[in-house]
Amino acid sequence: MCGIAGIFSKNGTEHRVVGKMVSRLIHRGPDSEGYWDSDVYKAGMRRLSILDCEGGDQPLYDESGQVVLFYNGEIYNSPSIRDELEKDGVRFRTNSDGEVICHLYRKYGRGVFARLDGMFAVALWDKQRETLLLARDFPGEKPLYISELSNGGIAFSSEIPSLLASGLVSREIDTQSLWDYPSFLWVPEPATIYKSIRAIMPGEGLEISSKGKVAFEFKSNISTPNFAFKSDDEAVSSVREIVSQAVQSRLLSDVPVGAFLSGGLDSSIVCKLASEKLKELRTFCIGFEDVPDPYHGYSDESVLAERYANQLGTRHTTIRVTANHFRELLPRFLMAAGQPYAVSSGLGVLAIARVAQSAGVKVLLSGDGADEAFGGYSWYSKIPDSFSNQSAKGVISRYLDGNESDSERLRRMAGYKHQLRAWAWHYYASEEEKKVLFHRDIESRSSLRLFDGHRFEEPLDYLRNDRRFYFPNEMLSKVDRMTMAFSIEGRAPFAAPSVQKFAAQLPWEQLIRNGQLKWVLRKAFSTKLPSDLVSRAKHGFNVPIDHWLKREWSDLFDETFSDVSPLARLGLLSPHAYKHARNILYDPAKLAGHVLFSFVMLHLWMKENEN
Repeated sequence: MCGIAGIFSKNGTEHRVVGKMVSRLIHRGPDSEGYWDSDVYKAGMRRLSILDCEGGDQPLYDESGQVVLFYNGEIYNSPSIRDELEKDGVRFRTNSDGEVICHLYRKYGRGVFARLDGMFAVALWDKQRETLLLARDFPGEKPLYISELSNGGIAFSSEIPSLLASGLVSREIDTQSLWDYPSFLWVPEPATIYKSIRAIMPGEGLEISSKGKVAFEFKSNISTPNFAFKSDDEAVSSVREIVSQAVQSRLLSDVPVGAFLSGGLDSSIVCKLASEKLKELRTFCIGFEDVPDPYHGYSDESVLAERYANQLGTRHTTIRVTANHFRELLPRFLMAAGQPYAVSSGLGVLAIARVAQSAGVKVLLSGDGADEAFGGYSWYSKIPDSFSNQSAKGVISRYLDGNESDSERLRRMAGYKHQLRAWAWHYYASEEEKKVLFHRDIESRSSLRLFDGHRFEEPLDYLRNDRRFYFPNEMLSKVDRMTMAFSIEGRAPFAAPSVQKFAAQLPWEQLIRNGQLKWVLRKAFSTKLPSDLVSRAKHGFNVPIDHWLKREWSDLFDETFSDVSPLARLGLLSPHAYKHARNILYDPAKLAGHVLFSFVMLHLWMKENEN
C-alpha cells in the first residue's frame, strides 16, 4: 500500500518536482519512499508496509530490470500467481505481492490487469519500449488521477493535492463539477473539481509513449461460478463460498488486522469470517450521543456491536463521539478528500481510523459493497411497487420528505422519469434547490444527465446503476480516503471481483424476496450469525446532520451562507442564499441537512484553498 506520483514528459522534468508531489502523499505511506528517474519519466512513492515489510520497497522490477513498477494496493491472488510463475522458472527478488505484476506484464502485456484479484493503481514503466502504463482496479477501490500538461506531458498521482503540488497543474474550478457536487455530496468521476484533473475510471488504463496516448479498458477474468439458473440452495451455497473466500484472501498481511463492526449484517459477516482465521481480530465501532436520527430513529448502534464482539471474542473498541468530536475532524476530513466532499458517514470512518492507528492496526476490513452487490438499501424493496413508464409530473425537492409515508412518496415518484427516480431514491440537492442557493452564473447542465444512456426498464436496472455509479464514487472512495488519512489500509471483501461478478448474475427474486433485503446473503450466513442479527432491518450509519446544523454547528451554517464567506466573495452564492438555506433547513416537511452540509464543506474547502 502506498501513494504514487510521477510525470511523463518528452521535454523532461526536474526531479524536485516529483519530490514535491510524493511528499504530499506521506500519510498514504509513512514507512519509506522510493524514486525512479530517467530522461522522459520520473516517478516516486510513499510506502505503507503491509507485506514483506523489510524487502518490499518500490520500485519493483522484473528479472531483466526492464519493467519498473510503482503501485498502490494489494494483490490478493499473488500467492497463487507466484506459484504459477515460479513453476515457469521465474525468480522473484522480493516477497512483495506487487512483484507479480512485473513478471505477468512480461507474459501478457497490458492483459496483466485482468488477471489481478485485488485493489490497485499502477504505474508501470517499460524501459525498452519507453512506454508508461497507468491502470486502476476493476471495482475502483484505489484512486488514480491524471493531468495533461501544457508541454504535452502527463502527470499522475494517487491524490489531487499531490498533482497541484507539482506547480504544473491549473487550479481553475470546473463549474459543472461545482454544480453536480451538492446533488451527490461528491464530484462524479471522471471529473474532479478542477478542469485540468480527471480520474482514471475503474477498470480503465492509459498507455503513454512518445507516440501519444492510448486509452484501454479491461474486465476481470477472475473466475466465479456460472450462475446458469441456479436453484435457491445452489445460489445460497455459492454466495457463502465466494464471500468466505473473498474475506479469507483479504486477510493477507504481515501486520495486525482490524475491522469495522457496526452491529449490522455486512460487517458482522466479515468479522465472523475473519475471526475464524485470525489469532486476534481488533474491532471498532462508533457510539453516538443519544441523538434522534430522522432516518432510523436513533443514530447509535454501538450496543449491538459490543454484544456481537463479545460473542466473537474480538478485542473491541467503542469510540464515543459528539458533534464537537466530529467537528474537530473536519479539517482532516477535507484533507483526506482532496476536493469538496460531504459524505458525513466518512467522519465515522475517519474517527475509527485515527483510533486504529494509535492501536497499531494497519489494515481495517469493511462490509462496504454488500448492499450494492446483494440489494441492501431499503428502497430496493419498494421499486416494483412504484414502477411506471409515465412521464414526469414534477421535480422532487428532496429525496426524503419528512412528513410523507413510504406509500405516499412512492405514489408521487411513480410519475417521475426513470433518471429522476434513480436520483430521488438516495441522492441529495435537486436542481431547484441548487438554483436558489448558487449564483445564476454557476448553473450548468442538469446532474440527471449522468443517468442518461442507462436503461431503467426493470427493477434490477436501478441496482446496476448503483453498482456502476454510487458504489465506486461514494462507498469505495470513502473507505480509501478516510482510512488512508491515518495511514490505514481499508479493505472491502464485498468489492472482490468474484463477489461482484457473481452477484451481477443473481435474479431479483434471490436478492429481494417478500420485501426482505439481501435475501440470499442472509440465507447464506443464517447458520453462522445470531438469528436476531440475520433478521434485523438495515440501519445505515447516519450522522445527525440536520440536528447539529440547527444546534452545535449552527455557527458553521451561518458562516457558510453569510455575505463575507469565501462562497459569497467568489460570487458562488445567490443574493438570498441565506434566507433560502434557512427555509430549507427549518422546513418540517424536509430532511435536507446533507444538502446544506455540502455547502458547509464547500465553504470550508474554499476557505482552505483560497490563498
